[in-house]
Amino acid sequence: MIYKIRIILDAEEDIFRDIEIEDSNSMEDLHNAITQAFGFLGNEMASFYTCDEEWRQDEEIALFDMSENGSDVRLMNEIQLQDILTEHSPKLIYVYDFLSMWTFFVELADIVEKEDAQTYPNTLFSFGEIPDSPPEKKFEADENEFDFDNTLDNYEDLDFDENWN
Repeated sequence: MIYKIRIILDAEEDIFRDIEIEDSNSMEDLHNAITQAFGFLGNEMASFYTCDEEWRQDEEIALFDMSENGSDVRLMNEIQLQDILTEHSPKLIYVYDFLSMWTFFVELADIVEKEDAQTYPNTLFSFGEIPDSPPEKKFEADENEFDFDNTLDNYEDLDFDENWN
């Protein structure tokens, strides 16, 4: 089967690419298709993240295992698309170049039959020009009922020993 996938740059302006790729391809093949579709060299670190319907990221799928002891990091070249991207979990987050933090929303749009004359992966549609530098991210916490400004009004209740240093 062929996955039709939309990849959207996390930016204020609309910048996206629609690609087709075989469901049996690896996540690394999808990574390569995305870097080519957006004009990146493909020589930077990257990761996919599974996520829920609200785009809250969950498990990492890395391009390389950079851990010191060979931890349980899932690797792109070991996982097929059909094992991660399904009709029931159609969304992923993709981060390319961890110094620049190019961030993309990846969404499965359709699953169709393979066309014999077509080669895959295939860029179906490109919209918008990628900027010279990644869009700035605003890291903001969710509203919280806990008021940090008023938590230490009375230092006498902290029970520190008088000569604690």
